[in-house]
This record gives sequence, C-alpha cells and structure tokens, in this order.
Amino acid sequence: MNVRNGLKLFTALFLLIAPIVPISIRTVHAEDSAIVSAEDPVDDSVRSEDNRNTTRPLVYVIDIEDAIGAVTDERIEAVIEEASDNNAELLVIILDTPGGFTKPTWSICKNILNSPVPVCTYIAPSGARAGSAGVYITYSSHFAAMAPSTNIGAAHPVSGSGEEIDSLMNEKITNDAVAQIRAAAEKRGRNAEWAEEAVRQSVSITDNEALEMNVIDFRAENLDDLFDQIDGKEVELPAGRKTIRVKNAQTRHVEMSLVHKILTIITSPDVVLILFSIGGLGIVLELYNPGAILPGVVGAISLILAFYASQTLPINYAGLALILLSIILFIAEVKVVSHGLLTIGGLISFFLGGLMLIDTVDPGLRVSMSVLITVSLVVTICAGTAAWLVIRAHKRQVFTGSEGMVGKTAEARKQGFVYVDGALWKARTADGSEPEPGTTVEIVAVDKLTLTVKKINS
Repeated sequence: MNVRNGLKLFTALFLLIAPIVPISIRTVHAEDSAIVSAEDPVDDSVRSEDNRNTTRPLVYVIDIEDAIGAVTDERIEAVIEEASDNNAELLVIILDTPGGFTKPTWSICKNILNSPVPVCTYIAPSGARAGSAGVYITYSSHFAAMAPSTNIGAAHPVSGSGEEIDSLMNEKITNDAVAQIRAAAEKRGRNAEWAEEAVRQSVSITDNEALEMNVIDFRAENLDDLFDQIDGKEVELPAGRKTIRVKNAQTRHVEMSLVHKILTIITSPDVVLILFSIGGLGIVLELYNPGAILPGVVGAISLILAFYASQTLPINYAGLALILLSIILFIAEVKVVSHGLLTIGGLISFFLGGLMLIDTVDPGLRVSMSVLITVSLVVTICAGTAAWLVIRAHKRQVFTGSEGMVGKTAEARKQGFVYVDGALWKARTADGSEPEPGTTVEIVAVDKLTLTVKKINS
C-alpha cells in the first residue's frame, strides 16, 4: 500500500515538472539569441549555415516634439544610457521642435557629444522643423538628416531680461551660443559659417539647401532610407572610431513614459500658471472657511507641483513674487475694509506676474495671453465672491449659542424666570430686580445661565 502511494506521488510530481523543463530550455535559448522588438519577428535568414545565432543590429528610436525642456533632457539622457547598456548600433532622434530653453539644450548637446552610442538627429516627418534649440542638437549629433519639406534654422538665443540687440548682455549670450555651435560644427565636420549666421541673424533653410551647404549629412525619405545611407559610415566616439552597421536593423521605439507625460504637462508654462492659481485659490478658500480641508489640500498639492515645475523652467522671480502678492491681497480683503480695492490690486498683481512669469521673450515659450486673461478673471471672481460671502456672514446676527439669545423677546412666567425658545431661563433686570410674571421682556445680555432683560413697553 505504501509502495503504491509512493508511485502515485512520484507520477504526480513528474507530470508537474515535465512541462517546465522544455519551457526552461526555451527560455535559456531565447536569452542567448538576439534582442528583437515586438514589431520585428526573427527572420530565419539571419541564421548561418552552421546553425549559429547571429544578432541583427539594434537601433533605438525616440520622438522629440514641441519645445525642448527639462523632460526632454531627462528622456534623451535615459535613452542614451539604455542604448549603451544594450550595445545598440545607433540612436535616432526624430526631431520636430520650434525651439526650447537654454539650460536643457546645453545639457542635451553635452550628452550627445559624449555619448558612447552614435546619435543621428533626423528632422521628420515632412513639415517638421528644427528651430532654435533644434539647430544645436542637430549640430551636436554624429549624423544629421532631414526628411523632404522640412526646415532648420533661426537659432538666435533669446532672453527674458529685455535687453536691446546691441546690449552687452545680449552680445555675451550670442557669442557664447556661437562658440558652442561652431565647436560642434568643427567636431562633426559641418558648415560652421552657416551655423554662426543661424545664431546671429536667425536664418533658416530648407532640407535641399541644408544638404547642399553641408549643414546636414543626409536627406532621407524614411528610416529605411536613412539606414541605407548611414550603413558603412565611420564615426568618432569617446572610445575610438567605429564603423556603423545598420543594414537590416531592428528598431526599438522608446515611447514616452506615463511619468514623463505627466511632467511634460505640468512643466508647460500655461499649466504652471494654472497650478499657481489653483494653489492660491485653495489656500484663500481654506483661510476664508477654516476646517473645509479639501481646498487646503488641493491648494497645497497644486503649489508644490507649481514650485517643482518652476525649477525646470526659466522663472522670473519678480513675476513669481507678484503672483504670491496677489494671493496675499485676496486674503487681506476679508480682514481689511477696502471696498474691493484689494481685490482689484490682486487682479493687477496676478496678471502682471503671469505676464512676467517665464523668463524668455520667445512667444512660443511664454504663458499664452488667452490663458493668462482667462485664469486672472476666474481667480479674481472666485476670490472676490468668497470674500463677499465671508463679509456678509460676519454682518449677520448670531443665531446659535449664548450670543444668539441677545435681542430675542421672552415672557416672564414665574418669579425670576422667563420662557424663551421652549425653555425656562433665570432672568434679572439691569438693576438686579426680577421681572414680574406675565410681562414681556427683551434679552439684552447673557451671563452664563442667567439672562439680563429689560421690559418692553406695551
């Protein structure tokens, strides 16, 4: 009996383990084979006749759209590191941007110049552009390419300090930008004279002109066309020279993560202003109505997000101070009788603060005027309405507690007691005498559980 049970147990264990063995073997073989994206099935033709596995070249692809900011810098830095860890043959940045902020642009250029993986900036699709910051990124890349009907240029640096074109500060910024882009042009063997013109005179050219003037290396219809032209080219990397092999390459597209999508949204100048407005309103409403909790929590979270975003943007601190001043003025409206002057001052302060908030003169990177006007009006209306409700509530007669008894009429029922609100209260007059039963009196004061009353003339 024991032997029979032992055989049954052995058989059951064998049936459980048997399916796992081939799965494990397949897993080991899969790990030893090439890294293949979900879009690219393994082609049997890549196997050699002696049945040994060979790997297809791996190319990372990342799409960069809209303005260049801190999130863009983080994404490019992360994808360069990932491509290097996976021994990628090439990293392609598909670029379409009107420009961006200076600090993250310099950081991106530095990461590309020191990248262990060759980087190709591809201005695409048709109709795309590489303006301002896009020019610096393109010149820093090992390879530069453009799709048909695209353009590049207008790389003059801008600042929000309001200097004139011939001012000393603007000249320093421009000369620094020229030195940056000329250094990249000389390193990559591209047209340094045109690069300087793009910075000093904001010139722009089409894809055909860029190819003729040695601003870019290739003009490609699509990625396959681009790979065919790059294949076999040599580049200089920090570790030495390398020949690029991207024929029949597999591509791995790096999508924007949820975290980066959220950060992209909250670091938008328009959203930063909205976060400041929600944060200020939340704090104001919480102070107007202590204990409401929800406005205070929402306001605190919004302010924290706004201050985080301000670290990734070129914030003008005078504009930030004006926004904070507007919040203080809205709060003071309840404490000071200004007949609406503080609310008007808060509106003006908030509008000017939003106008100056982002330290740049590039209209594409500033707070939208329509958003600024709308948010300013909404904040003022909400804060003014809340202040009016609080002031009106303060003027109302108190209905609850001992203070709510003052002003009410009562009937003296028996010696020393009056009847009011369904209860008997001990009462006396101002001279200390007790009201006579049957008389109607008015309550003028409350001292603990004793009412001070006066007789009402009939």
